[in-house]
Amino acid sequence: MTMGERRCDVAVIGAGTAGLKAYKAATARGADVLLIERGEGGSTCTRVGCMPSKLLLAAGNAAAAGRRASTFGVHAEPVVDGEAVLRRLRAERDRFVRSVLDEYHAIPAERRLHGEARFTGPDTLSVGDTIVHAGAIVIATGATPTIPDSLAPVRDRVRTHDTIFEIEALPARLAVLGAGPVGIELAQAFARLGCTVTVIDDGDSIGALADPESGKAAIAALAAEVDLRLGVEVTASPVEGGARLQWTGKSEGAVTVDMILAATGRPPSLDSLNLAATGLDLDDHGVPLFDRASRRCGSSSIFIAGDVGVWRPVLHEAARGGHIAGQVAAGGEASRVLPNLAMTFTEPNLVEVGCAFADLPDGHRIGQTMMCDNGRATIEAQALGLVRLYGDATGRLIGASIVAHGGEHLGQLVALGIDRGISAADFADQAWYHPTVEEALQSAARDLAGIAD
Repeated sequence: MTMGERRCDVAVIGAGTAGLKAYKAATARGADVLLIERGEGGSTCTRVGCMPSKLLLAAGNAAAAGRRASTFGVHAEPVVDGEAVLRRLRAERDRFVRSVLDEYHAIPAERRLHGEARFTGPDTLSVGDTIVHAGAIVIATGATPTIPDSLAPVRDRVRTHDTIFEIEALPARLAVLGAGPVGIELAQAFARLGCTVTVIDDGDSIGALADPESGKAAIAALAAEVDLRLGVEVTASPVEGGARLQWTGKSEGAVTVDMILAATGRPPSLDSLNLAATGLDLDDHGVPLFDRASRRCGSSSIFIAGDVGVWRPVLHEAARGGHIAGQVAAGGEASRVLPNLAMTFTEPNLVEVGCAFADLPDGHRIGQTMMCDNGRATIEAQALGLVRLYGDATGRLIGASIVAHGGEHLGQLVALGIDRGISAADFADQAWYHPTVEEALQSAARDLAGIAD
């Protein structure tokens, strides 16, 4: 076979969110960019991630609102049509996917190459029968869900977030293995739609919350809707009509279910790249070490962006990381590192911003308010949770852990405050409208700054 050759300024491997952003950023700087994709293209977010999961959550929240209406003297018990819920989910999901694919297919054909990329050197790739020589290479190959070996005996009953949205009917009994953001979001959504849900995890936290007080509040809130089994190991066996999961550890028990959702992690998709040919230094998980400001791997001309880098595997970071990687790969400047902003869209929302609890510096302080003391949350009968703000020894706002109705909005404001270097006292001394859930931030900031109400 005769190998063809293609030379370019920047090669981007992967046409998901990060890859498309990298392509655009490098192209905007006048670079000759080649986008390499082995599949159909399109982002994890639109296909199997944040968009379909939020569509399922929206349906579950609508059902929960109907049940909660009796609190206000309004009686409207919902009837859930599971097949209709899933049809709408897929229809809207497919519309989001089409918009991303339209973006991908709008790229000129001569700037797209279909096939699996494999490094043959630090600046060369083989893609099918083509050798690509690139001045810089951006790795944006994403991540793929895994199924634990413990579920092998019941593999036919297992779904991942790649396949769960293709089911035709809601399961009556669902087990979710993994209490991270993906697992706990979908667990609550299915529970609110009428499924009996058991969540099993070998850890002690849910939604990746690191702050122990926030973790307790989140567990208390979610345990009212799903059966949480934390700190346990599980074994699985087939039974007639389903699967039996048995756990031991902090508690012991068993449950028979119709379906299992494996939400135990998404390792980066790197195995096929032959990274050994690059000479890059790798971490313990086989991921190239990279600078978080530039996304450059060491002193090479190889960059990494999106979920494949493991660091902050969420859409907005994938988009920003892709833009930065493409910009720097094409000769541009690196950007500043923004505060971490992570959200789990359960109700209440689980949010962590900025400095992680484990990384709080010496002399730090924590300000706190309970959502049951917030007027708006109480009015809406959504007063579970708390807000915890972190400050350094100088009084500067550096982080937060939030379990609250409307926490997604609170987290955005905290991230802005951290990025602007605001003090807790100045953060408290803003215009906070009454009655809003945002007033919880003012209360926590006052507590952090030592300001009497």
